[in-house]
Amino acid sequence: MTVETALLAPGYEISRLVRGGWQLAGGHGEVEQGRAIADMRAFLDAGVTTFDCADIYTGVEEMIGAFRATLSPAERARLHVHTKFVPDLSALATLRFADVERIIDRSLQRLRAETLDLVQFHWWDYAIPGFVEAAGHLDTLRRRGKIRHVGGTNFDTPHSEAMIAAGVPIVSMQVQYSLLDRRVAGAMSELCARSGMQFLCYGTVAGGFLSARWLGRPDPVEPLANRSLVKYRLIIEEFGGWDAFQALLRVLDGIARRHGASITAVATRWVLDQPHVAGAIVGARYAEHLPDNLAVFRFGLDNADRAAIAAILARHPGPQGDFYALERDRAGPHGRIMKYELNRD
Repeated sequence: MTVETALLAPGYEISRLVRGGWQLAGGHGEVEQGRAIADMRAFLDAGVTTFDCADIYTGVEEMIGAFRATLSPAERARLHVHTKFVPDLSALATLRFADVERIIDRSLQRLRAETLDLVQFHWWDYAIPGFVEAAGHLDTLRRRGKIRHVGGTNFDTPHSEAMIAAGVPIVSMQVQYSLLDRRVAGAMSELCARSGMQFLCYGTVAGGFLSARWLGRPDPVEPLANRSLVKYRLIIEEFGGWDAFQALLRVLDGIARRHGASITAVATRWVLDQPHVAGAIVGARYAEHLPDNLAVFRFGLDNADRAAIAAILARHPGPQGDFYALERDRAGPHGRIMKYELNRD
């Protein structure tokens, strides 16, 4: 079994399975840091050479930095670490180049790196001007050698296009993309076709909802165990509700059984097969689910599989509108669960 790779930019190849770091930030339960750092080697040795983290994921850049310190020079050269630049909502109106550089320098220090492989930029509120200028600051730091590539996260199509039109070489957009949420398959995908930008996808298994664990189970009652489940339960409602979700799981279960795979692997394989998708980010605290994660590369979906999935998706198109519009409504249910002030020193 070989982990698939993708050319994200000229001379920059990543594993198509990306080890996500959000679950290491503490919001999904207690994290044994020593175990988490040690288990990172299992991913790298298996061919998962790309890790995703963020400046706002508490302690995660430091953990990956500690892992990098255990590697030989050749191993460090194989590992690609993607982080983010997510300025606080309250900081947007006064953001200056010095603020951007300070946060990038902090990420470099935490990750024990000389250059950040990919910095993915997020802007909380389009009503506050300055996102193009901030993206330009990142590009300046790219040209100065502190950043290798610039990407975005959670931008919609017009604002992604504005950065590209301003000359910022946006190589990727980190987006939520799953069988439950296909908003980026429209205008954003068309922008990728025009610009060469590619998707790095989170939420491909909806925080674990797209798994056998939930097949035939009743709708969970609140409070849910973590904010991730709250987030994706809202997406299930946008998809059509619990009954529609169960119908999808039954279809995926049938496909999974035919291939000797899991529902999770089928859901991930479907995302990886979509146009302009460079990689799928799989959240993990430890390596215990790594074999199931890797199973996505042991089979392919055939025409019958794709037709069965397409039939149920035709009945349940999921969230509508441009990407991340629902989440940007801070008064709505999707926006109310966000945390907007996490980038404090």
